[in-house]
Amino acid sequence: MTKIIKTDGEWRKELTPEQFRILRQKGTERAFTGPYNAFKGEGVFQCAGCGETLFDSRAKYNSGSGWPSFFQPASPSALEEHHDSSHGMQRTEITCAKCGGHLGHLFPDGPAPTGQRYCINSASLAFKEGAFKDAKEKP
Repeated sequence: MTKIIKTDGEWRKELTPEQFRILRQKGTERAFTGPYNAFKGEGVFQCAGCGETLFDSRAKYNSGSGWPSFFQPASPSALEEHHDSSHGMQRTEITCAKCGGHLGHLFPDGPAPTGQRYCINSASLAFKEGAFKDAKEKP
């Protein structure tokens, strides 16, 4: 995958202030405020920064956390994991593999079949209706 490298100035021109704060400065939106938390559309969630497909809506579930949650990514190569020890916690940060944008965190308390909870900021996502990666393949 070809990585996208841009200056902060270039990102600021393309993203909303909230998207920039989250994707480029590792911010977090307040729980239960993002438009994709209770969203139930069918399609794929893409990176709001670069358009890379990150999650299939069939892997989305209501975790009760206040952020969109998924039990697996659209493909294993879509995301990168990083150790995050900020705010006195030990967590796994999730970033877009293509542009490096901060998406959220990964927790080991999700549902079957993976037991994973990808807890993602709505502002880091864009939605494309009906664009499943492979219509025959279940996530």
